[in-house]
Amino acid sequence: MAASTVTARVCETTSCSKDAKLQCPTCIKLGIPGSYFCNQECFKSFWQEHKKVHKKAKNEAKTIEQQLLEHQKSLWAGVRFTGPLRPGTVPEMRTVPDHIPRPDYASHPEGEPLSERAMRGNNSIRILTDEEQEGVRQACRIGREVLDIAAKTIGIGVTTAEIDTAVYDACIDRQCYPSPLNYYCFPASCCTSVNEVICHGIPDSRKLEDGDIVNVDISVYYKGYHGDLNETFFVGNVDEKYKKLVKTTWECLDLAIKEVKPGVRYRDIGGVIQKHAQAHGFSVVRSYCGHGIHQLFHTAPSVPHYAKNKAIGVMKPGHCFTIEPMINEGTWRDETWPDKWTAVTEDGKRSAQFEHTLLVTDTGCEILTRRLEKDGQPHFMDLK
Repeated sequence: MAASTVTARVCETTSCSKDAKLQCPTCIKLGIPGSYFCNQECFKSFWQEHKKVHKKAKNEAKTIEQQLLEHQKSLWAGVRFTGPLRPGTVPEMRTVPDHIPRPDYASHPEGEPLSERAMRGNNSIRILTDEEQEGVRQACRIGREVLDIAAKTIGIGVTTAEIDTAVYDACIDRQCYPSPLNYYCFPASCCTSVNEVICHGIPDSRKLEDGDIVNVDISVYYKGYHGDLNETFFVGNVDEKYKKLVKTTWECLDLAIKEVKPGVRYRDIGGVIQKHAQAHGFSVVRSYCGHGIHQLFHTAPSVPHYAKNKAIGVMKPGHCFTIEPMINEGTWRDETWPDKWTAVTEDGKRSAQFEHTLLVTDTGCEILTRRLEKDGQPHFMDLK
């Protein structure tokens, strides 16, 4: 039995009307409300009857799981996959405790970010006040903490759904909302993109395998501001050619960040990234780009990662945005799975990505989602 601090309730044992403050531990685990008893003796005497509640809850859970499996089979029937990866079962969408502040789309039935929609077509880039800059800075610090926690869960045999659970728990512990959750109905707290998945992979029951690479994309909403970052990780013994892909992708981001300062055109960032990627035999994804971020999850400016783009705007102190190059082993072209989220390479070859949130300063930029180590080197890569 588990002691509880709730207000006294009546014992559920038949013919007992004493106050009860002890709750059945199995009911707590299964998420069954109520189930309070006055003492161990009453609980034991009523056990044969009470355990029927557990059986009913488990049967209901099995029914929901079966419905999810049937939905998955229907969703993927006849799909032509571009590579060897196959989707697993996606868990039910979680809810966030009511006391945690949330963005407007969190409770929208279609996950529509109304505040973003109101700004659609507006290319004006916000110059953040000192207060707003500190708001994004705090969100980014928490986002970094959450990603580092997620990184510790990664390993052979771990499901991406388990990574998502770690992210959700870390967010709730820090009183922040996982930004992806219900964003246009996205069903999870983070994106987990494995091998040929470019971005927006949905965490599911598939277990990570020896030799995989997996990108974990973390976004958090804290006290009215979003922070956004991602990294690609090795799982077990990764082939050298995939290590080269990941290393080059990291270098693309690093080189792009070094260009950020007042007066630089946003359109010029893509040329730096594409030049480095192509020099190593890789291509740059064009369908997705970096974006402005503050109280809004995605807003102006747009920051394409390929050369000769038509991005609008010039960097100024107080601008806040992400750079998040997606670099492919083969073609830059992509396809989207029937789940309407998972973007994969058209040829089934692998893709890697890294992302930071940046704040333009008077002389350069501040990497708001940087790692805390002095050398700044990514901890997930063997660069030898």
